[in-house]
Amino acid sequence: MKILVIGSKSLSLVTFRGSMLQAFRERGHEVTAMAPDYNAEVESTLADWGVHYKTVFIDRTGTNLFRDFRAVRSLYKAIKRIQPDVVLSYTIKPVIYGSIAAGWCGVKSINSMVTGLGWGFNKELNWKGRLIRNIIIRMYRYAAKQNSAVIFQNPDDQQVFIDEGIVPGSKSYRIYGSGVDINHYTYSPPLEDPIRFLFIGRLIREKGLLDFIEACKKLKQTYPEIECDVLGGFDTNPGAVSKELLTRLNKENVITLPGRVDDVRPYIRRASVFVLPSYYGEGTPRTALESMAMGRPLIMADSPGCRETVAEGENGFLVPVKDPVALAGAMEKFIKNPGLIVPMGKRSREIAEEKYDVRKVNRDIIRILGV
Repeated sequence: MKILVIGSKSLSLVTFRGSMLQAFRERGHEVTAMAPDYNAEVESTLADWGVHYKTVFIDRTGTNLFRDFRAVRSLYKAIKRIQPDVVLSYTIKPVIYGSIAAGWCGVKSINSMVTGLGWGFNKELNWKGRLIRNIIIRMYRYAAKQNSAVIFQNPDDQQVFIDEGIVPGSKSYRIYGSGVDINHYTYSPPLEDPIRFLFIGRLIREKGLLDFIEACKKLKQTYPEIECDVLGGFDTNPGAVSKELLTRLNKENVITLPGRVDDVRPYIRRASVFVLPSYYGEGTPRTALESMAMGRPLIMADSPGCRETVAEGENGFLVPVKDPVALAGAMEKFIKNPGLIVPMGKRSREIAEEKYDVRKVNRDIIRILGV
C-alpha cells in the first residue's frame, strides 16, 4: 500500500512524525513524506528509514488566495504522480489543501490530523481575525467532506469541529498527542537545589512566555536563588517577544536564555519543574510530553491541549490563562514544598507510559487509517 504524509515543515516529519513513518514502513508500506521546504539532512534521515521525500509548494503562513490556489495545484500534481492509496495530512494548510487536492485526485482514503487550532479560533479576535476565522471554518468544512477520518489530539478541538459542523462525530477520532518515545526521553530524578523552572516553546506571547517572565520576576524578589530557563528560538510571528527584551532580562538574571537547541534532554534533566502557560491553541504540547517522560512535574495553563497533560495535584497544577499571579502561586508551591517535586515527577512518568507512549499512539493511528 502507498501512504503519503503531508506536513508544513520538513523537520517536523522527523521530530514529530518520524516514529509514525517508521511504523508504516515496518508494516511493509511504501511511504512518501512531503513538505514545502527542502532539508538535505531530513531527506537523508528519511532515506535511511526507507521513506521517500518530496517537496511541494505551500505558503505556510500567508493569506494570499492566489498563492493558496497555487498550493492546491502543486499538491494535486504531486499526488497525481505518487498515486497513493492513503493520504494523511497535518497542520492547517496541508490538512485543508492536501485533503482538497487528494479528493480531486480520487484518493480512496484521505485523512487529517488536527494538531491544534492555533490563533484562528481565538475568541478574542478583531473583525479581520473573525473574518479569517469564518473563511478557515468554511474551508475546513469543504476539506473534511473529502476525509475518511479526522484525528484530534485533544477533546476540546474535537468538540469545536463537531459543534461548527466541520466534521461529524462518526468521522472524528481522538489520539493522545503525537506521543513521546519513552525510551529516548528516559527518567532522571528532578533536581531540587536550586529549584529550576523550565519553559520550552516558541518565543511568542501566546505561549504564555510573558506570563512566565512576570511570575519569575515576582518570585525572584523573595527567592533569588531560583532559576528560570527559557528555551526556544527567536520568532518572526506577530506575537513574537523581542530579542532585545529577552536579552536584557537574561543580563538582569530574571531568566537564563539558552536559545534554540537540537536536544532538549540535558535542559530537562537539570530542571525541577516544566512550565507552559500557553493559550496558543495547542494540540498536545510535545515539550510537555518530553518533560513528563523524563519525570518532571508540570505547571500548565488550563487551556485546550494543555489541560489534558495534568492530573491536578498528582503530577502538577493547572493555572488560569493570562494570570501571572496565579502562575507564580503555583510555582511557589514547589519552592515552599520541594518534597512535591520527585513524587509528582514520578507520576508524570507513569502517565507518559500509560497514555503518551508513541508506540501506543502509532497503533491507534494505524488502526484508524486501516493500514
